[in-house]
Amino acid sequence: MMLKQQVQPAVGNGGRWPVVERGQPLHDSRAFRRCLGRYPTGVTVVTARHGDNLVGMTVNSFASVSLDPPLILWSIRRESKQVEAYKNAEHFAVNMLAQDQMQVSQWFGRGLPEKFELVSWEAGLGGAPLIHGAVAQLECARVSVQEAGDHLILIGEVKQYAHFDGKPLTFSNGEYVMTQGLPGEQTASPN
Repeated sequence: MMLKQQVQPAVGNGGRWPVVERGQPLHDSRAFRRCLGRYPTGVTVVTARHGDNLVGMTVNSFASVSLDPPLILWSIRRESKQVEAYKNAEHFAVNMLAQDQMQVSQWFGRGLPEKFELVSWEAGLGGAPLIHGAVAQLECARVSVQEAGDHLILIGEVKQYAHFDGKPLTFSNGEYVMTQGLPGEQTASPN
């Protein structure tokens, strides 16, 4: 008689779905990245002006930190060509893109040199570009830069904000996705 070997469910999964991948992040960083991709995020373009230079990049590592004072954070790879400009700029803007701005996300994600010529924008605090058509914009003063592994975490105090009608652009599992509310569900606010 052969005994079947039971596969243990992932911790917290309760056996609801089979395990797709499991491992240690340092042994397979690509698989770890796929795991992180299971968490849907909004898509932002973070912009700044440092001297005469405009910088902008697509970022999904954005999060709220505090309401009092109003703090947010985002992270940038230490190897980024734009890291010095962001570290030294006194202000930056977080432009939360709308569903119809997938191409804007791609332009800033690829680092096209003419990206600011391809979008309509106006200068915000410290000259940081505010991209027209975004669903929300946060104008921030940089208050801290923290080292964190292969990234730097930039913390900013929100000095001005605006939000507009429209649906946000979202990203999950390596692709742009659309979100919608579930029927009959009450909107809950985390925290």
